Amino acid sequence: MTLFAAPALPRRLPPPELLPPDAMARADAEAVRLGTPGPVLMANAGRAVARAARRYFSPCRVAVLCGPGNNGGDGYVAARLLQEEGWPVTLAALAAPRAGSDAAGAAAPWHGPAAPFAPATAARADLVIDAVFGAGLDRDVSEQVSETLRAARRVLAVDVPSGVDGATGAVRGQAPRAALTVTFFRYKPGHLLLPGRDLCGAVELADIGIPGRVLESVPADTFINLPSLWQLPRLSALDHKYSRGDVTVLGGAAMTGAARLAAAAARRAGAGLVTLAATRGGDIYRTGEPGLIVSDAPLEALLADARRRVWVCGPGLGHDEARAALPALLAAGRAVVADADALTAYAGEPDALRGVAVMTPHAGEFARVFGTLGTDRLAAARAAAKRTGAVVLLKGSDTVVAAPDGRAAINASAPPWLATAGAGDVLSGLIAGLLAQGMPPWEAAAAGAWLHGRAAALAGPHLIVEDLLPALPRALAEMAAGKTMA
Repeated sequence: MTLFAAPALPRRLPPPELLPPDAMARADAEAVRLGTPGPVLMANAGRAVARAARRYFSPCRVAVLCGPGNNGGDGYVAARLLQEEGWPVTLAALAAPRAGSDAAGAAAPWHGPAAPFAPATAARADLVIDAVFGAGLDRDVSEQVSETLRAARRVLAVDVPSGVDGATGAVRGQAPRAALTVTFFRYKPGHLLLPGRDLCGAVELADIGIPGRVLESVPADTFINLPSLWQLPRLSALDHKYSRGDVTVLGGAAMTGAARLAAAAARRAGAGLVTLAATRGGDIYRTGEPGLIVSDAPLEALLADARRRVWVCGPGLGHDEARAALPALLAAGRAVVADADALTAYAGEPDALRGVAVMTPHAGEFARVFGTLGTDRLAAARAAAKRTGAVVLLKGSDTVVAAPDGRAAINASAPPWLATAGAGDVLSGLIAGLLAQGMPPWEAAAAGAWLHGRAAALAGPHLIVEDLLPALPRALAEMAAGKTMA
């Protein structure tokens, strides 16, 4: 099963669980405890690598670079199997496996050509199989390893390209750009988080005989953001506009387009009533879509209506207005989607955001509120969610949706052309529309991120934000028809 990349949908979606390297090691150990010996798992992994090489590449000169651990053991198996198929294979070992280890057992049957672990060996090959280090690498790769892999013209990586941290996607020193990566049982966060995602190339997930029930002992708290994680609201014949939820979007007088985009997205998401609250500049908003309600009533009067449960605060609002409005919304117990000015208005004051339902910062806004993001986006988003009690949707090409209880999803549905002005405003309104219909905050944020990306994929390249809104019903219709699971 190959990891999908937007805008195409896979023919079969992968399992959603993501296992960081420490959890994957526990899953391996649990599989052994349940009766699958380690050498069998290694043989199956090496067979999967050899099979992928045969499927994706024509027979050619292969150099298999093996480290001393289990990743190297997979490489020894792959080297032997490809040699038996008639491929010209040379093996270069960084160091010998530890005596008595599974990797030593896998290395023993290899009697083919050996070469130095050096750049010249990699440069002579048409294909280099990188079986040096796996996803659990916890230090920078050595100069010998980085220079040797840099000399490779084409790389098939085992588990991850050596140097990619499987937990964070960060690069430890240097890592090659693989054409293909073969990993096992479950994807790792580093396969989806940048820059690891770009360095992995196509990612194939192989079944090596680890039973799914190991997840009972090694439960996942990190997921690929897929529709199996959430369920969109379903309408019944008894529903009406009030039962479908009420969203209020605060609008400022300057950047009026931001609030209008958020309001339009909330309507597209299915909210029964959407009001754009503009105490200033209301006449501009009234020139918009006829189905949008515009009110210039004071905030206190709007809050007196208990049906106004969900609010969007921030897009185009202005810092001063956001600082005045957000505390009132939180004090009234409303579900707030905070974005843009509602975040930068509280730079360095993360505790002021406690009580927000969902916040949607990009990397710059996150840094202004919470401090330096660092190389571990997943950990940073989780820490921010735990501190504020809010769901934190950290936007980017590798969007992370983190809940205060530790759950996190990494989104993979967004194409690169979604990086356009106004797209974040649409996302905040989309999430608010789902919240208004009763979805819990983490599920609403995850579903919003997925639908946002899928709509952009359906709209196609050269997208501007006005193209995104009409594509949302198509993405929702796909979900309703179950086509995402085709």
